[in-house]
Amino acid sequence: MVPAACRRHCPQLFVDPRMKRRGFDRTFALLFAVMLAIAAGNTALQSVLPALGRSLGAADSAVAAVFSVSALLWVIAAPFWANRSDRHGRRAMVLLGVAGFTVSLALCGAFLMLGINGVLGPLATFIAFIAARVIYGTFGSAAPPAVQAIVAGRTTPHERTKALTLLASAFGLGTILGPAFAPYLVLGSLWRGGPAIGLAGPAFVAAAIGAVIWVAVIRLLPKDEGIEHGAAASYPSIGGQGTGATVTAATALSGEKVGYFDPRVRAWIVSGLVVGHAQAMTGQAIGFLIIDRLMLGPTDALHPTGLVLMMGAVSSLLAQWGLIPLLDLKPRALILGGAMLGMLGCVAVGSATSLYGIALGYALTSLGIGLARPGFTAGASLAVGPEAQGSVAGKVTSINGASFVLGPSIGVGLYEVWRPLPYLTAAAALACLLAYAWFSLRPSDPDPGASPAQ
Repeated sequence: MVPAACRRHCPQLFVDPRMKRRGFDRTFALLFAVMLAIAAGNTALQSVLPALGRSLGAADSAVAAVFSVSALLWVIAAPFWANRSDRHGRRAMVLLGVAGFTVSLALCGAFLMLGINGVLGPLATFIAFIAARVIYGTFGSAAPPAVQAIVAGRTTPHERTKALTLLASAFGLGTILGPAFAPYLVLGSLWRGGPAIGLAGPAFVAAAIGAVIWVAVIRLLPKDEGIEHGAAASYPSIGGQGTGATVTAATALSGEKVGYFDPRVRAWIVSGLVVGHAQAMTGQAIGFLIIDRLMLGPTDALHPTGLVLMMGAVSSLLAQWGLIPLLDLKPRALILGGAMLGMLGCVAVGSATSLYGIALGYALTSLGIGLARPGFTAGASLAVGPEAQGSVAGKVTSINGASFVLGPSIGVGLYEVWRPLPYLTAAAALACLLAYAWFSLRPSDPDPGASPAQ
């Protein structure tokens, strides 16, 4: 028998036997696929929806409302499912989440196909489409907390943060792959003279992938349950890469409760709200801007839209995975620098008249937001002690998700008034944030209670 002292002081030598089994590798890959599919399927559909709306003759604001409703339900339901998985089983919650994702995307594809072929009118199509998106927001959010809890239960405390961080990166990867592959999933007719699938193709392909993953979960995911707890995940949206808050919420011990208006974190919360809404406003309107500025048909705009969204996602990941570790920037500097770059990028997008100008401006905007979001997360974490890390991480996650409830509708509503308006409004908001952060945010030093993922 190995002495307890050795296990305590040399944990790296004593890995949980479950980690060494082939089944663990297969299980982790399966759970990674669950997270990746839920994010990629949502962002793929999000990237083609402006073209779909224009093809069906629907109002741009109706398109934005689809994702606002879905995001609202996700924000409400995610904490509920996170708590319920502790009582009713992680595997059951994963199955529920994947089933909700699959059924929602299949219904979205079916309703959109009926609209494309003239069976349903634009209004009826989007009412039915919103009903299908309700399923995604309500039930799709059940999977991420359960997936986290399963991974946490199959890793040692020493390895848990690394495993959960890798798992969370699936959401970020999904926000890149979804828009990248969506233009290539626009399908023709199933047979000569048959009904056209067209822009509903990404929804059907995502639903098919979801069905395969659901069957794989049934057959391959072990039924063993643990006592570890998962945390609610932010709504997966274009450019919405993770910032580590979900990992902190899942690994931190319960302790002190911190409110949104606590003086220690209030300025960071305000910063997160402004940055998140600027991101949601500009990202949702970009598909419409490309169609109108470049005077393209809805289908012809898919590839340019995918290119711009990919450049934005890569810029955001460059900030989080490259610039922040390389430059070792502190939270206050990240907010200030990110707000400045985001402001300049928004002005560039609002005034651009070419694909190159739009892509460059959106990449600069995403680079700034990619700096500011981790700054907001780390700043809020460093503002409190170890006993409040879980509470603050939960607040950060909720702010990231809440930004996509009203942000898309505000952005597209402003776009309908004047095309550059959402970008100029976002630029003005980031300029105000720059002044507010300069006077309100205090420089932060590393704190022992900060998240290991930050």
